[in-house]
Amino acid sequence: QVQLVESGGGWAQPGGSLRLSCAVSGTIFRLYAMDWYRQAPGKQRELVARITGVGTTNYAGSVKGRFTISRENAKKTVWLQMDMLKPEDTAVYYCHLDRPGQGYWGQGTQVTVSS
Repeated sequence: QVQLVESGGGWAQPGGSLRLSCAVSGTIFRLYAMDWYRQAPGKQRELVARITGVGTTNYAGSVKGRFTISRENAKKTVWLQMDMLKPEDTAVYYCHLDRPGQGYWGQGTQVTVSS
């Protein structure tokens, strides 16, 4: 059974930082790309960052230069380091395992950025 468990959400002031973690179990981790998505109230879920099994990364334009995605295959974990946070980064953040034919989602973790 594939499971993704996120942690690390919470509250931050504008300009602050948070680090999200996603621990994966039940599947071979190193073969698959991992994504972080987010969904703000009343908005569609959007892709924030992606990292392939070999570490190639891509970012949404709105977070480029502020967020960093990383992974450690031996620990089956992916992280999202979020710096210079803005109020518009407020959302529920989800990790996603991109296995061909079937993707898997974590339960989501709330990130709130406000003063």
